[in-house]
Amino acid sequence: MVMTLASPAFAHNGFIPVRYTCDGADLSPPLAFAGVPAGAASLTLVCDDPDAVSGVWDHFLIYNLSPATPGLPEGLPALDAYPDGSVSGKNSWGRPGYGGPCPPSGVHRYVFTLYALDATLPLPAGAGKGDVLRAAKGHILAAATLIGRYGRG
Repeated sequence: MVMTLASPAFAHNGFIPVRYTCDGADLSPPLAFAGVPAGAASLTLVCDDPDAVSGVWDHFLIYNLSPATPGLPEGLPALDAYPDGSVSGKNSWGRPGYGGPCPPSGVHRYVFTLYALDATLPLPAGAGKGDVLRAAKGHILAAATLIGRYGRG
């Protein structure tokens, strides 16, 4: 079975509803995970904007999710660590949690990537995406991507 990442709020390559952006409630969208490999010890989720003018902008980073988790609910609170043992990294605003799409102009892509890892990451809360991906290197069993788009005006 192939690992998948989906959202009931928007289709792959579809537009992200305003509710999940800086122009709305700025809530994290609901996400559904399926097909996580049997050997996975943890999951890592990254959301970034590769179209940002200043370079890739990180919107959301959470790691050490249980491989048994079926997904994330809408409006996940911005915490450094969660009761299930998962941990937030820092987004490009320098804070934990989700920061929704807020492009200054044009339509941008928001790439959600889910990684299944054969280990948990020995990183404290607040690690940046670069640190997380370096720690994950050599431990990635599978990856799945969901792309949403958003433009203002």
